[in-house]
Amino acid sequence: MARAGTKRAAAALAILAVVGATVPASHSAEHLTRISRDLLCITEGALQEAGQRFEVSVPKMRAYVTRWTSPSVATTFTYLGPSANEAKLASGETRRQFGLKLRAQDACNLVYAMWRLTPQAELVVSVKSNPGQHSSAECGNRGYRNVKPLHGSRLPVLRAGDKHSLSAEMQGEQLRVLVDGSVVWEGSVGADALAFDGPVGIRSDNVRLEFELQAGDVSRTHPNPDIACRTGPSEDE
Repeated sequence: MARAGTKRAAAALAILAVVGATVPASHSAEHLTRISRDLLCITEGALQEAGQRFEVSVPKMRAYVTRWTSPSVATTFTYLGPSANEAKLASGETRRQFGLKLRAQDACNLVYAMWRLTPQAELVVSVKSNPGQHSSAECGNRGYRNVKPLHGSRLPVLRAGDKHSLSAEMQGEQLRVLVDGSVVWEGSVGADALAFDGPVGIRSDNVRLEFELQAGDVSRTHPNPDIACRTGPSEDE
């Protein structure tokens, strides 16, 4: 009897081990640090400080962190509704969306994880890659490639006044995006996303938000940890 009980316990442990290996982790173990206003470069639009948080109400906002960090970024936000005015994208399309930027070398080369509200509610991961081009005048809205996830799940319905968290983390080509601590997008963004490098950041189009931004640990090994703030038309994404 004792031997049978031991075998059943061993079998149960084996099953648990398999289940644990196949279920994706619900959150990143990496420590994130809150980003203050003096560490943000706003390349388009404007941000207002609201205590420890930021508020955006303009139709277009683009910003990046002016320190090298690991490719991990997160925001806790309250969605306040659509912006009073709307701005079209360079393609002519109007979208309501916001999201996170990784490896944001410049306006032509970066990775996006965007929570899109319209024209369809979805989490969209895009790589914008334009080798040899670095300004908006050179690449415009070319070079985008939307990436399908290996694993994905549905986003929660977003209503004005709702508070959520959104985070994204890259390890090599692998990207994981989480909402409220649960994985909503996981997969490879491809080798071309590693051909450039840059800081993390945030972007919004036609939405009002109140948010706090966090980023991974500041690099202690990078020879130039500070990143210059570049603004102007050449930085339009």
